[in-house]
Amino acid sequence: MRPLRYSINVMLDGCCDHRAGSTDEELHRYWAEKLAQADALLFGRITYKMMESAWRLPVTGVRPDGMAEWMEPFARTIDAAKKYVVSSTLDRVDWNAELLPEDFGKAVHQLKQEPGNGLFLGGVKLPLALAELGLIDEYEFVVHPRLAGHGPTLFAGLSKYIDLKLLSRREFGSGAVAMRYEPR
Repeated sequence: MRPLRYSINVMLDGCCDHRAGSTDEELHRYWAEKLAQADALLFGRITYKMMESAWRLPVTGVRPDGMAEWMEPFARTIDAAKKYVVSSTLDRVDWNAELLPEDFGKAVHQLKQEPGNGLFLGGVKLPLALAELGLIDEYEFVVHPRLAGHGPTLFAGLSKYIDLKLLSRREFGSGAVAMRYEPR
């Protein structure tokens, strides 16, 4: 059985808007390593579209203008990764992706039953639904030393507490801290 690992960048005030965060070479290297360890990525429609528009490499394989050289390993890793997408509005996906059926909870449970290193989950709404179903095996929050003053925030509307046990902690030169947890 392979674990489902949820990872996300979040500001100290709980904001997880990707435009509010800051990044650097060290964090990009960290995320590229995390993605490379997963058998596949699991996204909802919004996160899939956001990641595709930011990280899909051109057919030429040439780094797009505006992408720093140190961002390229992350871009290559996410571009090549197998992706599963949960959406009730998309008819089709590409970018090495597959749409999951409407009963995504059952589909994710089946994906977890397959052998492998694990599935990597990103986003905001889909993780809430999967947390409600008890399908997330690890939570990782990379907390940035910034107050954004706006949302979205994580797990808004969660119906019950989920107590977590700290598994590891890593500090970055930027002051960001990665904390990895499992449900108790």
